[in-house]
Amino acid sequence: MADLTPRQIVQELDRYIVGQDAAKRAVAIAIRNRWRRQQLPEDLRKDVTPKNIIMIGPTGVGKTEIARRLAQLVGAPFLKVEATKYTEVGYHGRDVESMIRDLTEIAIGMVRQEQRQTVEIKAQERVTERLLDLLLPRSSNWDPENTEENERYQRSRDKLKARLEAGELEDRPVELNVEQKLVPVQIFSNLGMEQMDLDFQNMFERIAPRQQQQRQIPLREARRILLEQETEALIDRQVVTEKAVELVENQGMVFLDELDKICGPQSGHGPDVSRQGVQRDLLPVVEGTTVNTRYGAVRTDHILFIAAGAFHVSKPSDLMPELQGRFPIRVELTDLSRDDFLRILTEPKHSLTKQYAGLLATEGVTLDFVEEGIEALADIACEVNSSTQNIGARRLHTILERVVEEISFEGPDRKEKHVRIDGSYVRERLREILQKEDLTRFIL
Repeated sequence: MADLTPRQIVQELDRYIVGQDAAKRAVAIAIRNRWRRQQLPEDLRKDVTPKNIIMIGPTGVGKTEIARRLAQLVGAPFLKVEATKYTEVGYHGRDVESMIRDLTEIAIGMVRQEQRQTVEIKAQERVTERLLDLLLPRSSNWDPENTEENERYQRSRDKLKARLEAGELEDRPVELNVEQKLVPVQIFSNLGMEQMDLDFQNMFERIAPRQQQQRQIPLREARRILLEQETEALIDRQVVTEKAVELVENQGMVFLDELDKICGPQSGHGPDVSRQGVQRDLLPVVEGTTVNTRYGAVRTDHILFIAAGAFHVSKPSDLMPELQGRFPIRVELTDLSRDDFLRILTEPKHSLTKQYAGLLATEGVTLDFVEEGIEALADIACEVNSSTQNIGARRLHTILERVVEEISFEGPDRKEKHVRIDGSYVRERLREILQKEDLTRFIL
């Protein structure tokens, strides 16, 4: 992340997402500010809090895709969740603090993977020695004082090691004690206590005796099992936990999707545990609080929250005023035009036309999307969106699927392996749709 300037972040997002420059700029600045904060003196750094973002725009214009590409781009703990999956604390469902626990689990996995790469060479050396012990065990009457016997044994071991490193013994069977893991048992079910399930499971694993089974397996499989064992033995769990918690607190990012679904006027009858209740619970998490996880306490003061929602029925001002204040940056994403559809079909690195062409190329079928055909797809997608429910770029999926449906079905048996997708072909395949007023009968 330190190497990416805001301009470079926007350029990376441009490779996959068409338009929405305002949203890309806001997100790029927020990410760069994470790095800038780390360069500040300690006394100033603790007072610089992230400026959370709320993205407002109709479905299918790129809100979720921006989050997905960011997750691949930032090398920091990143969690995407839907606001609708949470309920107020004390009611059936997950509480909002579980998103911080999930974020911590992601950080643990990232740091563990980093540590695995650090100890990989040493672990492989230890695995080689253990494999040699399996292939050439010492005799039961081995005498450490017998120099001649020890030298002979070492020569045999060196020869075997050379063959092992050359890959000549991969199929040789060896006997190995394999530890059998306990089958997880669910104690609490969807009661906001999912963390306790994991803690109880770990406790049972420590208490219960380890069951080992002696198996005869190929050497390549034994190497994989032993490498896992040696890597785990070399990783310092305490170091992993400390680094992961620090990473979450300083670099963690949460993308909160479907925020508009928990937005609206207060319920007039009974507790509103999925809307107003969730908003109340979100307040301290977004503002800054301490969440208890299985790896210790995690502070949320400097975690960046990016929220998104279509806000068709409700509007951002329907959120609780306190929650509105915790998302000071608002970005509006625009509807997609006909030209945007045209760019989506051609410009992204892995555009939809390239995806369909790649899929059918595995059957030996060549799809040739000519410019006229792509323009027809964009025209029809724009027309259908304006005539029926506007679902943005997702409309292209349904239209393209209908266009290539027959080719996909007949692909393996098709004699003519070259198909030209031009304007007349597209209109022919979509003729039934174009002749009907009620287009929703045929699309979605």
